[in-house]
Amino acid sequence: MPTMNNISIADILKLPVQERIRLVELIWDSVAAVPEALEISPELKTELEARLAEFEANPEAGYSWEQVKSCLNDGSWHSV
Repeated sequence: MPTMNNISIADILKLPVQERIRLVELIWDSVAAVPEALEISPELKTELEARLAEFEANPEAGYSWEQVKSCLNDGSWHSV
């Protein structure tokens, strides 16, 4: 595999799917390792803080992951 300094999208697309998935995992892990490097807008920060406060005030509201998966699998999910 060519070094990352000179790899092209075409080179990446030639890789087997498993290698491309591994590459994505490595990239994601490198991004997740420095969350402070990600900038979010003040509006998004306000929205996230509001959602967290709402969850903390009523953690039983909403749906469990099992409920979401079930609805997605049987096609009964609806958006509000």
